[in-house]
Amino acid sequence: MSEITHRTIETNGINMHIAEAGQGPLVLLVHGFPESWYSWRHQLPALAAAGYHAVAPDVRGYGRTDAPQPIEAYSMKNMTADMAGVVDALGEQAAVVVGHDWGAPIAWHSALLYPDRFRAVAGLSVPYTPRAPMPPTQLFKQVFADRFFYILYFQEPGVAEAELQADVRRSMRLFLYMASGDAPPGNFALKPKDSKFLDGMPEPEKLPPWLTEPDLDYFTAEFERTGFRGGLNRYRNMDRDWDELPQLAGAHVQQPALFIAGERDGVIAMNPSGIETMKQHVPNLRGVVMLPGAGHWTQQERPAEVNEALIAFLKGL
Repeated sequence: MSEITHRTIETNGINMHIAEAGQGPLVLLVHGFPESWYSWRHQLPALAAAGYHAVAPDVRGYGRTDAPQPIEAYSMKNMTADMAGVVDALGEQAAVVVGHDWGAPIAWHSALLYPDRFRAVAGLSVPYTPRAPMPPTQLFKQVFADRFFYILYFQEPGVAEAELQADVRRSMRLFLYMASGDAPPGNFALKPKDSKFLDGMPEPEKLPPWLTEPDLDYFTAEFERTGFRGGLNRYRNMDRDWDELPQLAGAHVQQPALFIAGERDGVIAMNPSGIETMKQHVPNLRGVVMLPGAGHWTQQERPAEVNEALIAFLKGL
C-alpha cells in the first residue's frame, strides 16, 4: 500500500494542509462536516495503488489548514477557488474532484465554476442540486416551520459551537453514529423547534465496525484543537452563495460524473426526488451507486465498495 504523506501548500491566499498518496492523474478528495482529510484514509492508498495521485486536503477552517475569521471567508466562491488553487499549486492542468457531504456541493460547484480545471466530478451523499428559487434559509423556514432543522440551528454564530465543543468526543461519537447506517431508524427532523442539535441522538453501546476508537481519537483531537467554527461557517454562507452566484440558475454540470450514496443516508431520505433532479442537470452522469445498509458516512462506512466504484469511474474517463 502507498504511504500517505503530508505537507502544506498555498492556495487562494491561505495555507492548506494536504494528505496525499501515489503518482499519476490528480484526484482531489474533498471532505464534509464535521470531518477532515482523515475521512478519506481508505481511499488515498487504494487510488494510489490504482495509478492515481490522490490528494485529500483539510478544507479551510478544518484541521491544519488556515481558518480565517470572517464568516464570508467560507463562501462557495472561496471554497471552489481553494480547490482550483490546489490544482495549480500541484503543478497540474486539471483534476478529477470527488466530494462527500459539504465536499460534494464544493465538488459540483468547482466543476461548474472551473470547467477547465476539473475534467470529471464525483459526489458522495449529496446529489447536485440546482439553484433554489429563493435564498435557502427562507426555503428551510417555510418547509420546517415549527420543527427543528439543523441548518437553521447552525446559522447563529456561537450557538452550535458551544453545544458541540462542550464535550467534543461525545459530540463526534453521537453524530457519527446517528447519521450512520448502524443507528436505529429514527426521524431526526421531528424534534421541536427549540431543540439542540444533539438532543435525542442515540448513544451507541459500542462503536460501529467502520469507526474504531483510534478513528474517534483522531477526529476528537482535531476538533478539540480547532473548534467547529470553520466548519459551521460553511452553513452560514448558503444565502450569500445564492446572492453571489446568480449565473448558476439552470446550470448543468457537463463533465463526466458519478454519484454514490448509502440507502440509509438521511440526506437522501430528506430529499427523495434529489437523485432524479440531479439526472436532469448532470447530462453526463455515468452512474448512480446506492449502497445497501450504508448511512451518511459513505466512504468510511463502505470503503471497499466506494473504492471499487471510484476506480471504475476513473478508469472509464
